[in-house]
Amino acid sequence: MKRIHLLAGEVSGDHHGAALMRELLKDDPSLVLSATGGPEMVAVPGGGEVDDWLADAAVLGLWEVLKKYGYFRQQMTALTARLLADPPDAIVLIDYPGFNLRLAEALRKGNFRGKILFYISPQVWAWKKGRIPKMARLLDLIICLFPFEVPLFEDSGLRAVCSGHPLVDELAAPETERDPKLVGLLPGSREHEVSKLFPILLGAAGLLHAEHPELKFVTAAASPERAAQMLEILTEHGLDTGFCEIRRGEGAARKIMATAQAAAVASGTATLEAAAHGLPYCLVYRVNWLTYRVGRAVVKLDHIGMANILVGREVIRELLQGDCTSRAVASELHRLIADTDYRSKVEAGVLEARKKLGGPGASARAAEAILAELG
Repeated sequence: MKRIHLLAGEVSGDHHGAALMRELLKDDPSLVLSATGGPEMVAVPGGGEVDDWLADAAVLGLWEVLKKYGYFRQQMTALTARLLADPPDAIVLIDYPGFNLRLAEALRKGNFRGKILFYISPQVWAWKKGRIPKMARLLDLIICLFPFEVPLFEDSGLRAVCSGHPLVDELAAPETERDPKLVGLLPGSREHEVSKLFPILLGAAGLLHAEHPELKFVTAAASPERAAQMLEILTEHGLDTGFCEIRRGEGAARKIMATAQAAAVASGTATLEAAAHGLPYCLVYRVNWLTYRVGRAVVKLDHIGMANILVGREVIRELLQGDCTSRAVASELHRLIADTDYRSKVEAGVLEARKKLGGPGASARAAEAILAELG
């Protein structure tokens, strides 16, 4: 009877971790699972003991992490001690590389003899290729989402497999028709993202509405807390949900992606989801200045949007930091709505990116790779 502990520290990691847990138990019902994650992992039937730390762990940006340094140090110490005192056969680290790779190092220093596996390979090819040899010393296996990542890790002696992207399994069939009047404003799922981006997107919506009064605006709240935050920002701007509808609940953002004519989408997993839905959109990104300065210093890519990275050119416009203004967002959304040739070009690009995600069954393939590693 094998024991596996899984760790996720973000909303997307919790989601993919829950899917992985279900596939692991389907393949081997005798497995004993435990996890550090979020509410979706807690809800997996037979998933064992799961500590939900997501509300505190899911922070974005260097400055935000520094403010919670004491909390993360405490969690690292406690989790390392727990896993060394009662070691499972394997630990599956899901994305969240800043914490997870440090945990792997702490466990190896503590003489942990089980398998350490990494699911959803960190994008070190974008920001720190020098970490790959160190990862090869710490990890037994890395499971990648994109085929081009595999040789990057294998060249350092780290066994790597490609599962494909689990997003493919979750997408509904593309809509045959979109609502020509619907525009999505998707500022992200974190408090920090909403506070930085939602006012900018509302400003863009105001400019668009002045020119196109027939347009309808809609956003998605990832939680009741984000819905309340969005409503407060609407009120501060003298607006209400009659101007911008706040949709709530699981799948709200994806429904917008499937039906909107165009959207502004916060940088992150949501931009890949938008591309997978074939949605013409622009990427928006604004963080604390220190986070941005450090990020620009270490990221060695021309683009930050995964759709652009996958196809090797800019197919969706990236509005970053100082360029992320209400006027710039409104201008790009106007092009996506009114310029037929430009819109068609963007649609072709995002569909090209979707083809790079692989076929259905990613979570099942990841589970198979983990169980094969356990023998």
